[in-house]
Amino acid sequence: MPSLPLQCCISPSILSADFVNLEAELARISNADAVHVDVMDNHFVPNLTIGLPVVERIQAVSPVPLDAHLMIAEVDRWAPQYADAGLDSVTFHVEASNAPIKLARELRARGAKAGMALRPATPVEPYLDMLTELDMLLIMTVEPGFGGQAFIDVMLPKIRRARAAVEGSGANLAIQVDGGITEETITRAAEAGANIFVAGSAVYGKPSPAEAIDALRAKGQLAFG
Repeated sequence: MPSLPLQCCISPSILSADFVNLEAELARISNADAVHVDVMDNHFVPNLTIGLPVVERIQAVSPVPLDAHLMIAEVDRWAPQYADAGLDSVTFHVEASNAPIKLARELRARGAKAGMALRPATPVEPYLDMLTELDMLLIMTVEPGFGGQAFIDVMLPKIRRARAAVEGSGANLAIQVDGGITEETITRAAEAGANIFVAGSAVYGKPSPAEAIDALRAKGQLAFG
């Protein structure tokens, strides 16, 4: 368990929402801590979703802050433009960046929180020295690209190692997990040290997304003790 008290934050993924009625779908999650926007380009991952023009419109109508997860190639070129759009948080994949420290600093300079994502097979240890350059570390608990996948339990030790490193560094860094989060798996991920949870079908697959958010948040917070 983390040594410092944590707050459980829920960031629903609109990948599971009705894209024809996105403004209404955003209103259904107004009690969320943020909305997770998956940007995929069919190059870095084998799926295609939305790009900057659509994200800008979502930013204009969302009742909660936007957290963009950029699963795209040439992220060093494109990520700063998402920060310029006024998003609260922009997360890039370290595997797609040629200069992650430079990019994190540029995002912060443009007014966004800087997040860095790791695919399941990417170890966290090579990047521990740059924790102070980040506001959030995203540990993928599924292979990025598609929603509805099952949580990969072998990521739990990786989350624990990341949390221990964060505590040891004194960095004010959130640990986010994305993939397969449910009322059952959120407990294990929170006990391992994550404190921001991306949930798609576990929110939008329920009759009341708002009630699903409250239930997930309560489960995660309970795990913190």
